[in-house]
Amino acid sequence: MREVRSKIETEFIKLDSLLKYEGLAETGGEAKRLIQEGMVKVNGEVCTMRGKKLRPGDRVELGGDAVVIE
Repeated sequence: MREVRSKIETEFIKLDSLLKYEGLAETGGEAKRLIQEGMVKVNGEVCTMRGKKLRPGDRVELGGDAVVIE
């Protein structure tokens, strides 16, 4: 499993935007599909809300990759 830390300068980042920003999805459409198909976990639970607000401390998992928000 690959784990990266993603530092944000704002209060939050939306889940679909994070997937694109970190290269886990190439397009917004792909990010939406991955989320809707239940392939993304936030803090260990499947999340199907693409607009989910992620804040420092949150962990996102997709396949063998994980991103921790700082």
